[in-house]
Amino acid sequence: MSFPDTKYMGSKQSLLPWIMGHLDALEYEVALDAFSGSACVAHAMKTRGKRVIANDFLQFAYHIAKATVENNRVRLEQDDVDFLLQRNREASTFIRDTFRGLYFSDEDNAFLDEAYANIAELGCEYKRSIALAALCRACMKKRPRGIFTFTGRKGWDGRRDLTLSMREQFCEAVGAFNEAVLDNHRRNRASCRDVFSFTVRDLDLVYIDTPYLSPHSDSDYTRRYHFVEGLCSYWAGLEVQQHTLTKKIQSRPTSFRSTRTAEQSFARLFEHFRRVPVLVVSYSSNGVPSKDGMIQLLRCFGRKVDVAELPHKYCFGNHKHKVGNNNNSVVEYLFIAR
Repeated sequence: MSFPDTKYMGSKQSLLPWIMGHLDALEYEVALDAFSGSACVAHAMKTRGKRVIANDFLQFAYHIAKATVENNRVRLEQDDVDFLLQRNREASTFIRDTFRGLYFSDEDNAFLDEAYANIAELGCEYKRSIALAALCRACMKKRPRGIFTFTGRKGWDGRRDLTLSMREQFCEAVGAFNEAVLDNHRRNRASCRDVFSFTVRDLDLVYIDTPYLSPHSDSDYTRRYHFVEGLCSYWAGLEVQQHTLTKKIQSRPTSFRSTRTAEQSFARLFEHFRRVPVLVVSYSSNGVPSKDGMIQLLRCFGRKVDVAELPHKYCFGNHKHKVGNNNNSVVEYLFIAR
């Protein structure tokens, strides 16, 4: 079963064979992907017949998980796509007015305004999530590196993703998400909650891939993806920071991004899930705290810790000078704590 290729900071898609090789050796039936992000790990566990709960604090990540993890059967049919592509002259012009000249052409902005208005008319929650996930994917594919931390045509070249219209990107994205839908005959769930609000009852395994702190790049996902995050709710209840060049929204604070609080946040997380039989933590040699620090934290809760390691090079860089930089070469860790 295919999963859309991701264009998402920290996505573990290229590491899936390695990660799943270790997860497949573990005994579990019910898993929580606590920081699901692109949802590729949660989806891979679903393909193994596990009951999966995929959670993330970002709305656009939630809709990806709802479309591919919680959803077992629903796809967007051609009639649905035709409806979503039709002109809607009653649609708001918020994107055209607010983001003109920043990220996309006037034509693409108009398509986004009208497509969102049409999505809101869909009667099925799973169809809405597939459509929103596809719309977000289309926007990210139309941006160099898939991010919204800069404006204009910086990084623009002749690659296909940048030359397709938003309408064409959306149609391709719908096909990609439709392909990812499968029924594993389990009651899977997607959620958008504080990870500390989960009860541990019935969980066999928690997979943890937090937005961890690195000295070489920030982990502010809202700043990088604020446009698609706002798009999922059409900025309802969100304040666009008009004084900023990128017209971003307020970032949500996370204690995992501070050198002062990262270690105690991991300790609190491991304490919260102390009764779950297995914790699996994806981590990197660039992370803070260190490998030894993470092992010690996990052992504080009486767990036996095994560590798998894999050399890896990240291609994602926020600046041109980071491409090919040795700081992108890391060792990926998988802490398996039982």
